[in-house]
Amino acid sequence: MNPIAQGLNEILKEANPHLFEMLSSVGRQLFYPKGIITQGAEAKEKAHHMNATIGIATDADGIMHLPSVMAEIPHMKPEASITYAPSYGVQDLRTAWQKAIRDKNPSLGECAISLPVVTSGITHAIGVFADLWVDPGDTVILPDMMWGNYRMILSVRRGAEIVTYPVFTEDLRYNPDAFEDMVRTQAAQRDKIIVILNFPHNPSGYTVSREEGQRMADILVDIASQGTNVIAAMDDSYFGLFYEEETLKESPFALLCGRHPRLLAVKMDGATKENFVWGLRVGFITYAAYFEGTPAVAYDALERKTGGCVRGSISNASHIGQSIVLRLMQGSTYDQEKEEKFQVLKARAKRVKQVLADPKYADVWDVYPFNSGYFMCLRMRHVSAEKLRVHLLEKYGVGLISLGEHNLRVAFSCLEERQIPELFDLVYTGARELA
Repeated sequence: MNPIAQGLNEILKEANPHLFEMLSSVGRQLFYPKGIITQGAEAKEKAHHMNATIGIATDADGIMHLPSVMAEIPHMKPEASITYAPSYGVQDLRTAWQKAIRDKNPSLGECAISLPVVTSGITHAIGVFADLWVDPGDTVILPDMMWGNYRMILSVRRGAEIVTYPVFTEDLRYNPDAFEDMVRTQAAQRDKIIVILNFPHNPSGYTVSREEGQRMADILVDIASQGTNVIAAMDDSYFGLFYEEETLKESPFALLCGRHPRLLAVKMDGATKENFVWGLRVGFITYAAYFEGTPAVAYDALERKTGGCVRGSISNASHIGQSIVLRLMQGSTYDQEKEEKFQVLKARAKRVKQVLADPKYADVWDVYPFNSGYFMCLRMRHVSAEKLRVHLLEKYGVGLISLGEHNLRVAFSCLEERQIPELFDLVYTGARELA
C-alpha cells in the first residue's frame, strides 16, 4: 500500500476506527498523489522566474487559447475557464457550497462537516462514493421504486447486493415501517449496511415530513448504537424543490451529523437541478461523522482520499462549469432568480394535483403521493404501463416513462401549466382505448 494512503488510514483509525472499517478495499488504498500535482502547486506559488511543470500551453499573453473559443465566453478569463481545475475542485466554490449547505440545513448547528469535494455531476459523486465505501458483497438498501442508474453504479460496477423495501403501502401511503423492517433485518445479519436516501424521491416526487425524516434518522442512529456500522448516503439531486408545508425542508444529512461513531453521513448534491445547470456537470460530495479530537484533520484525510478518487478517474471536473456556478452564487440576483424558477415548478405541481382530483380518473389509475421535485407517478389499474407508454407515443406523440408493470412517471418539470390538463386527458384516453 502506498505510504500516503497508509498515513491517511492511520489518521482515520485514530479519529474513528469504525469509520476506517467502513472504507472499501479501494477506499483504503486511495490517496491524493504528491507527484506532479503537488510539485506543480509548489511551483505555482514559488516559481516566479519560469514554471515548466504543468501540462498546459502558455504564451506571452498568459494561457494559450484560440480566440474563437474565448469569444464564446467573453466575460471569463482563460485562467478560470479553460485551464485544469484542482481535483478537489475550485477552492472558493467548495467554501461557498459548504456555507450554502449550512444555510439550507439549520439543524446542522455547530456540527462539523467536511469541505465539499467537487465531482462531475451527482452521478459521478455517487460513483466516487461507491469506489470509496462499497465492496463486492456489501448490502445497499434502497426503495423498490428507484433511479435505475443505482444498479449500474452500485451493483454492476461495484458488485454490491441491492435489497429493496416497498416505499409505499398498497393504499399508496409512505411506508416508514417497511424501511425500518428492512434496515433492522439487514443490520442483524451484517457488520455494515449502506442506506441510500433520496428526497425529493425519483421517480415519485415524494419528500418525507419532518416527523418521518426524524424517525428514519433515529432508526439509523439506534442501529449504529447496537454495533452495526451504518453508512447513510443522501442523494439530494432535487434538493430545495419542496412545494408543501409539511415536507422536510432539510436533507436527512443534517439530522444525522455527528450522532454516533458508527454512523457516517454522506451528502451528494450539486448545482445540476438546484441551479438549473444540468449540462455544467458540477456536483459535490460532503461528509459528516463523529471524530475524536480535531475533526478538521480527519475530514482532511477523507477529502484527500476523495480527491484522489477524482484524480484517478476523470482528473478534475469542468473548470468553466465550476467558475460559472461560483459567479452565479456570488451574484446579487442569485436568490431572486432561483425563487422565480421555484415558483414556476411549484405552480405546475399544484396544477397537476388540481387536474388529478377529477373523479373521472379514479377507475383508470391511482396517484402516488408527491410534494416536491420534478416528477409524479401514476399506478395504472387495468393496462400495462409499457404498452400504454408506446401507445401514447405512437398515436398521440406523448412521451412518458414506464416503470415496471404498472407505473408511469410524468415529468411535470417540462410541461407548461396549460399542457397539464391535456396530457392527463390523453393518458386517460389512451388507457381506455387499450382496456
